Amino acid sequence: MKRVKITVLETTLNKRLAAEYGAEELTACPMLREGQVFYADYAKPEGFCDEAWKAIYQYVFALAHGAAGGLFYYGDWIRKPGVAICCCNDGLRPVIFRLEATNEEAILNYKPVR
Repeated sequence: MKRVKITVLETTLNKRLAAEYGAEELTACPMLREGQVFYADYAKPEGFCDEAWKAIYQYVFALAHGAAGGLFYYGDWIRKPGVAICCCNDGLRPVIFRLEATNEEAILNYKPVR
């Protein structure tokens, strides 16, 4: 299993939807900032948003287990092998991530129960 580099590309705010549905003075995501980098392997990176992790973890695991050699979805989504562009599931202020496979081996930092 390889490590996957997660880069925050953009923090966005859908102003039209936020005006209609959002809380007063809603802003782009306060948890993450553009340019932040995380590395994932067996678990969610420390300091990474739980909800964002739920939205992207399947792509992280696919890249960590070898999807780097090919393209997602028959090559009709991302043109660069080993890369996925994903976002969290916040419909008012989604954060957009670039996931990249690396050649770094994942390190198991806990003792499995079995």
